Amino acid sequence: MRKIPHPINVKSKPSKEEFSRMKRSPIYLILDNIRSLYNVGAMFRTADACLVEKIYLCGITGTPPRKEIDKTALSTVEFVPWEYREDVVELCKELKEQGTQLVALEQCYESVDYRKTDYSFPLALIVGHEIEGVNDQALKLCDMAISLPMLGMANSLNVATACGISLYFLSDKYACRGK
Repeated sequence: MRKIPHPINVKSKPSKEEFSRMKRSPIYLILDNIRSLYNVGAMFRTADACLVEKIYLCGITGTPPRKEIDKTALSTVEFVPWEYREDVVELCKELKEQGTQLVALEQCYESVDYRKTDYSFPLALIVGHEIEGVNDQALKLCDMAISLPMLGMANSLNVATACGISLYFLSDKYACRGK
């Protein structure tokens, strides 16, 4: 009979007060017209794990409090700063004026492999509608579009999954700059 190893020890978490004082990554996450509230919740959870500066919920993207968001966010909504903005294009213009690099997570002719490009911070990662993608006008304002290589038969990953891969990669890129 095989012995089951003990679960790993999860390091203790900071108090809410300590957490509120922690330095966040200069990464913004823009969710543009995300239909699924479960995807929104999953992206909140990943944004919390990566300590993103803020999530912007745009267009038809659902906003907390919603039980569907809470189900996949697992209480992270209260820890991730967020704001609703109706117009993603206006938001992109504002962030660009502040010197933020705009990066669309989008499959298009101009997309580059997310692992093979240079990034500057602060940075805003824009993810779009599950079928239609990032708004065309917002895409035109972006400094670049990145995509994840698809080796199998599917054309794309779930938007929350692709967002999670990208956020972890960007967080690592930012953390490595200080070393």
